[in-house]
Formats: sequence, structure tokens, C-alpha cells
Amino acid sequence: MIDFEEELKNFQPSLEVGEAEEAIHNHELTDMTDILQEMIKEARRNR
Repeated sequence: MIDFEEELKNFQPSLEVGEAEEAIHNHELTDMTDILQEMIKEARRNR
């Protein structure tokens, strides 16, 4: 059976959209665009 009081103790609210955007941008994450750009640079160096 679910203990709602215990679940509420563990609850952490999600970030607001603005806070989430800031957190994402501050982590310097590599995305597919970064990977593709690096692959293109490497291919041009190896010609």
C-alpha cells in the first residue's frame, strides 16, 4: 500500500521552465550539432 505521507516527504517539485532552461544551458552539454561539427572539422583535416 502507498504511504502518501512518506511519498510527500520525498517529493521534489520540478523546475519552472525558466529555471530548467538556465540549468540546461549552464551544463555545457554536447548535442548532435556539436558532434556533427566536430566530425566535419576532422574530415576536413584528414583530406
